[in-house]
Amino acid sequence: MGNSGEPLLVVLQRATHVTLQVLGTELAELGLTASEVNVLANLADGRGRTVSELGVAAGVRATTLTGVLDRLEQKGHIKRSARPGDRRAVEISLTPAGVKSAARVQRAFVEVEERALAGLPAASVKQARRVLEALGEHVR
Repeated sequence: MGNSGEPLLVVLQRATHVTLQVLGTELAELGLTASEVNVLANLADGRGRTVSELGVAAGVRATTLTGVLDRLEQKGHIKRSARPGDRRAVEISLTPAGVKSAARVQRAFVEVEERALAGLPAASVKQARRVLEALGEHVR
């Protein structure tokens, strides 16, 4: 599909768009935007995070994240509360409904990833993960 002379970021962008389309179809019943899915995926481990921590984890600026969090709170998926030990910090955590939705998001991520990578050797997947992590860390 891709030309080996294409920049890796072009290939990554294409893969991202296709993956988001597939996930959008798989998760349509949740009525979430891609940004909302991203946030729930990053909260799926059950750990609360401050807005800045969540922004780093999700790869989104805190100012951009505020609107996404507002929508997720209105939909009943997250709650904001004072962080224990630091009342000035606001902690974002999942509500019971959010836990269910985040679990559904995680299942969809795993299923899509398994289908997409089924024919690849484990070593190739591991190497791809290292490349993607490097891009995520060094592009900022």
